[in-house]
Amino acid sequence: MGRVVKSPEDFTIIAENIHATRVVLRNGRRVTTLEEGSEAVTFKGESGEDRYLRVPESFKSTQVYQQGQIKHFMIALHKGIGDDPAEQAEGAAYVRYEARRQASAGAHFLDLNVDELSYRIDDQKQAMAWLVRTVQEVSPIPLSIDSSNPEIIAAGLAEYDGGAGRPMINSVALERLETLDLVKQHNARVIVTAAGMEGMPEDEDERVANVNQVIEAVRSADIPLSDVYIDGLVFPIAVSPQFGSHYLEAVRELRGLYGTEVHITGGLSNVSFGLPKRKLINDTFIHLALEAGIDAGIIDPIQSKMPEVFNLDAESKGVQLAREMLLGQDEYCVNYIKAWRENKL
Repeated sequence: MGRVVKSPEDFTIIAENIHATRVVLRNGRRVTTLEEGSEAVTFKGESGEDRYLRVPESFKSTQVYQQGQIKHFMIALHKGIGDDPAEQAEGAAYVRYEARRQASAGAHFLDLNVDELSYRIDDQKQAMAWLVRTVQEVSPIPLSIDSSNPEIIAAGLAEYDGGAGRPMINSVALERLETLDLVKQHNARVIVTAAGMEGMPEDEDERVANVNQVIEAVRSADIPLSDVYIDGLVFPIAVSPQFGSHYLEAVRELRGLYGTEVHITGGLSNVSFGLPKRKLINDTFIHLALEAGIDAGIIDPIQSKMPEVFNLDAESKGVQLAREMLLGQDEYCVNYIKAWRENKL
């Protein structure tokens, strides 16, 4: 089966950016030093005024900070569930700013994830509940409650008021089929992943086999397949030259098995992790995945704009090099990295 999405408007965007894992560079354009010496991430308030998410001293001892990065949403979450009213307001303003940005860029769902905030489940549940309450106040689109722990998902769903539409749950996998109970209870759409009982799939065959087992459970629970989004799991191409092909082939097989009854998605930007010119790689990979049969993506719509992806110049040198790398024809990404170093991308 060929491409099932004919235009950018038909592609479902699950915006991925409101996650505790996300970073900005300390020497990047979004980070500044204020007059009193505080380091801060810049953003815009509701009226367009300049605002600042200040980096707490406690975060400056973390490894990621020492490596030149700032986990900005983790900071906003800690402020939001803290005891200081001013910091609570600062954290809330920051996540609402991003929610407005993502929605304005064309997102259909806002994916919220707090898992990395803490190892303590009570902290995670508190943070998810706060985040759902905070974001839904300004979001015109539904929320996707994202966690590997059903308890955290339940905490988020308990706070969701449904004003922007039916929620999404991200995700259900073989190792946590009990999350399907939450799907039924909250009339949610659901992302099901290709993960197995023992961990991540090795290739396209394992992906398809794992998904088939989850779909059996979905059908047994009387959940409509039209509410299902299959995540075939995207891994970094820098780790293995076959990771791109494994995902793309799984998409083709799943689309052939289930037709247009289900949606097929994935965390598509994962493919470029650790490589330069990530937007070029991501856009090229989304283009390839569309050809394979996806109709949705867990992406940042501010970085990867779907009209640009649809109009990608397949004949350009950069796209050709990225395509070869993504299809496993450039082992260790040698040709791509060489071209980048020679400023040929």
